[in-house]
Amino acid sequence: MIGAARISPLLVLDTNVLVHLLRNNALGQAIEKTYSLTTRLERPLLSSIVEGELRGLAESWNWGSTKIQKLETTLNELVRISAGEPEIVATYGKLYAHQSKIGKKVGENDLWIGATAAAINGTVITCDTDFLNFDRTMVSYIHFSV
Repeated sequence: MIGAARISPLLVLDTNVLVHLLRNNALGQAIEKTYSLTTRLERPLLSSIVEGELRGLAESWNWGSTKIQKLETTLNELVRISAGEPEIVATYGKLYAHQSKIGKKVGENDLWIGATAAAINGTVITCDTDFLNFDRTMVSYIHFSV
């Protein structure tokens, strides 16, 4: 349900966050340290949109078998949520209309990720400045940067 801005214990990970975690770079390490993603009681959530983006990136970046295995292991540690669930689809429609009305465009995949979080009262963890265009009363997000 779309509601007032809040930080939820249900964390939805954006694609860029997972890329940083998989690379284990400074930003990925800072995100892990801040949110304890691998040890927290409430497992982080994975939108099917993010999974598709990650698989596409792995293919286009020609990841080898070692990186692909790390990707698979990481994905299997997350709770998957299908963007096709009726409540997420309905929330997407509301977000799409709202963002159009206020004149702040958000990419289609980010709309789906935001709709996923909003539908479950979750919070998106992102490094993507596109999320800054969301109305925080509609989508809860944390923009992480170092």
